[in-house]
Amino acid sequence: MEETLSKYINFFNHLNRGYNKGLGRAPHKPILLLSIIQLVQRNIITSNRIFITPELILSFKSNWQRLVDTKHTPNFSLPFFHLRSEPFWHLVTIPGMELAVNNSKSIKSFKSLKESVAFAEIDKGLFLLMSNIETSEFLKEQILNHYFQTTKKYYPSAIISDAEIKIENEILNEPKSTYQNLILDLKEKLDDDEYQEEIFVRGGLFKKTIPKIYNYQCCISGMKIETSTNAQMVDACHIIPFSISHDDTIPNGISLSPNLHRAYDRGLITINKDYIVRISPTVMDNNSVYSISQFEGAKLLLPKTTKWYPSPESLIWHTKEVFQL
Repeated sequence: MEETLSKYINFFNHLNRGYNKGLGRAPHKPILLLSIIQLVQRNIITSNRIFITPELILSFKSNWQRLVDTKHTPNFSLPFFHLRSEPFWHLVTIPGMELAVNNSKSIKSFKSLKESVAFAEIDKGLFLLMSNIETSEFLKEQILNHYFQTTKKYYPSAIISDAEIKIENEILNEPKSTYQNLILDLKEKLDDDEYQEEIFVRGGLFKKTIPKIYNYQCCISGMKIETSTNAQMVDACHIIPFSISHDDTIPNGISLSPNLHRAYDRGLITINKDYIVRISPTVMDNNSVYSISQFEGAKLLLPKTTKWYPSPESLIWHTKEVFQL
């Protein structure tokens, strides 16, 4: 293991980094590597496949704020793309998609990254080092000492970023109108690429928080499947789509199994303001354990906290605008 560790320390100490005469060497790659180590330690990254997730973006931003003292732009897409020049990082594109690069052979935007890249793979040997408590801490210290000597004292002791805690709190506790105004304000202040990244992060945390509020079970069928790999088997469903509502708060969400989520989005089922399930008269399914008609008149399984109940206003909107009569 020592030989493998020495190899990756050498790679980490000699990262290919862009240079700007006024700014110096770019800090993006070491910041992203620190963020990946953090998420491996949190058991959010559980294999050598590195996906673009809200947690990774937020960790990147949090580490950037604390460690970077130059005026470089904190663009997440840049290091995720350009780490492909390192021997341990391999980009895997979405089948049929090509990398959308600009004239300088760089990724164009966060949107382009998401549309073309499925994930990155790091060497399995490196992932094993990151998964080991002792060697992951050693790798982290090497990055901090080599690239952030003057700011490493600001590196957070907590492994969950402040930004992640802040956004989760807004999703859990902000009134609908306050959250909507916040989104409109972000749209005005951020450029389009930054805004798309922000919406991706918030939508991802909504998808993680809603199942947790509903105890990881479908609020109609009661389906609950737990795994040792933390695989999420129920979906977070917006009652009023975000594109219309700009609302990621808990009362605009319910937790549904994938088949009922699809049925809800297509108006084949709805939930009235008294939290009773109604099935569209257009549904004609067979009499089986998979039938959605069996849930006609079922009472919704609600969160323990009343303020997180589905908004009657949103439920009425869905029945009026989406439900097939």
